[in-house]
Amino acid sequence: MPSEELIYTLAFSRFSKIGPVRFLRLKNYFPSIKNAFEANRNELLRAGLEENIADEFIDARKDIVPEKELEILEKENIKVCLFGDADYPPLLKEIYDPPYILFYRGTLENLNFPIAVVGTRRMTKYGELVVPKIVAVLAQNKITIISGLALGVDSLAHQTTLRNNGVTWAIIGSGLDRAHIYPASNQRLAEIIVEKGGAVISEYPVGTEGFKSNFPHRNRIIAGISLATVVIEAAETSGALITAKLALEANREVFAVPGNITNPASVGPNNLIKMGAYPVTSAEDVLNKLDLTKSEQFVQNKKILPDTKEEAIVLTHLNANPLHIDELHRLTQLPISSLSSTLTMMEMKGKVRDLGGMNYVLAY
Repeated sequence: MPSEELIYTLAFSRFSKIGPVRFLRLKNYFPSIKNAFEANRNELLRAGLEENIADEFIDARKDIVPEKELEILEKENIKVCLFGDADYPPLLKEIYDPPYILFYRGTLENLNFPIAVVGTRRMTKYGELVVPKIVAVLAQNKITIISGLALGVDSLAHQTTLRNNGVTWAIIGSGLDRAHIYPASNQRLAEIIVEKGGAVISEYPVGTEGFKSNFPHRNRIIAGISLATVVIEAAETSGALITAKLALEANREVFAVPGNITNPASVGPNNLIKMGAYPVTSAEDVLNKLDLTKSEQFVQNKKILPDTKEEAIVLTHLNANPLHIDELHRLTQLPISSLSSTLTMMEMKGKVRDLGGMNYVLAY
């Protein structure tokens, strides 16, 4: 039986002007999402909505039937993950405006040391050589490759991962129903990503067109899910540079592949390097910088045994997907002092690793 929270969160997703920040205001003010959805104008204003947004929402909700949203998803075989769910990507929670809802096909389980690979839609021959050179090695090391399903660098990053038996996630700026997968020419690629253990993800409900304005919002998810972003070929105004900027704002590493200074497609990465991005010429540069040279063993190892009840509790929540100590504290309910000392002892025993910033993963 679907929860009331799920049903009314789906209903809110139909009104695009209530995004993550406004939705959080409503959630914090009202006792339930249903109360928020059914609230009158004055209540919505007191909750923090602007007058014009409140008026537009009241008008729009007349055409929204909350109970039917689940039927639509079931028909399209689309699943949902809410912000508080256990399978919500942990790094994504740390950004300023994480989506309150994610629609997806596939599975959210196979997320291991996610790294975004993004770039221009208009690849040069250089890009066609560089993307497989870097992505193939990352995929072979069990890195989950995150990209945006766009033509060019994104598509080749997904395809290279699949050819190397890796897992890749595509974050798109449209609805996930087959009539709206964008770009339409990559619909089959999206299906293969799902078939091979990956996921195709959107914060937009069924029926949403791939509007240009959606893609900067999509890019924050690409950057937010990932430990780091690699930019391979991007013009001076490329959307890939928006992803890089958002990654920096989320305190994530940004890597850039240098290119020919006479080529417009190299302006973006070359400028990023001048601004402090880490220059890379191989996948090993990325793995070494992030201390992920043994990532394959991390992912394959499943036999770390606890020595104490605290360790057992921690191990039920840790895997190869980085988890911040604050999130571990919330999940384990252990006192922060106990959790901190437990993690320290586990790190000394080689059971867990701190990837930096108190983001922990299982050790190998």
